[in-house]
Amino acid sequence: MRNPKILVFSGSVRSGSHNAKLAALAAKRLSILDADVTHFSLKDYPLPVYDGDLEDTHGVPENAGKLHRLFAGHDGLFISCPEYNAGVTPLLKNTLDWISRVKEPGEPFRNKVFTLGAASPGGFGGMRGLIGMRTVLEVGLGALVLPQMVSVPRASGAFDERDELTDERVSGQLDKLVDALLRATRIELSH
Repeated sequence: MRNPKILVFSGSVRSGSHNAKLAALAAKRLSILDADVTHFSLKDYPLPVYDGDLEDTHGVPENAGKLHRLFAGHDGLFISCPEYNAGVTPLLKNTLDWISRVKEPGEPFRNKVFTLGAASPGGFGGMRGLIGMRTVLEVGLGALVLPQMVSVPRASGAFDERDELTDERVSGQLDKLVDALLRATRIELSH
């Protein structure tokens, strides 16, 4: 059986983003476990704010189609989800909304396994945004989201100079999460 194809990205494109660091670390750990990892930045796929009139007039943006194909071509995804005002970031929600509008072959959300993580300067570690993202993916888009999540509180001091997590408990959560993602995608591949 082939190694699972895993897509990894952050819902933040800010320079120095804690969530971009978490996504990069997840990609590294998945690669060590022999996953076929694609790690990308949403900065490379700019999209306008979703507007039904814009879609009716100009169609779905080309980058939404590219992202649809990217999602559809992978068995599992790890999304590092920043939290803005206790919710999902506009960039991440807008991206998922546009992808859902693409009418091409391939399924970007169903028949694949999603995992979520968050890093936040606050003490909750982005947990409130993770709950919102689960709702969007599971209820809104019909995705399978594993119950395990990784939450990195006080993220401004959570990474060392090599961008590894300094807290052993949180690092262990990430290890368990990537292991669960690989196990679940291998089960899906065997069906």
